[in-house]
Amino acid sequence: MAKGMGNLLKQAQRMQEQMLEIQESLGGRTVEAQVGGGMVTVVANGHQEILSVSIAAEVIDPEDAELLEDLILAAVNEAQRKSKEMASAAMERLTGGMKVPGIM
Repeated sequence: MAKGMGNLLKQAQRMQEQMLEIQESLGGRTVEAQVGGGMVTVVANGHQEILSVSIAAEVIDPEDAELLEDLILAAVNEAQRKSKEMASAAMERLTGGMKVPGIM
């Protein structure tokens, strides 16, 4: 019985190490979200950090400031959603779909 428990602990430790590796690698992976037909693009990494915002020149017009604000907000939210999906998918591959408390 002690041997079985030792194997279980080793598996848990291996899984924890793999989770840490995945979390670290997510910082180097990116997702891109475009809204308004590509007028605004936001890039985020796997840690849900926004890396860049690009705005098409034709969108920048003082009279359209409210539209621009709405497009940026939509693009940021979409990039964060995609980033969370990417992170969840990476963890799901590791855990085989098992929900692990405290992870994502």
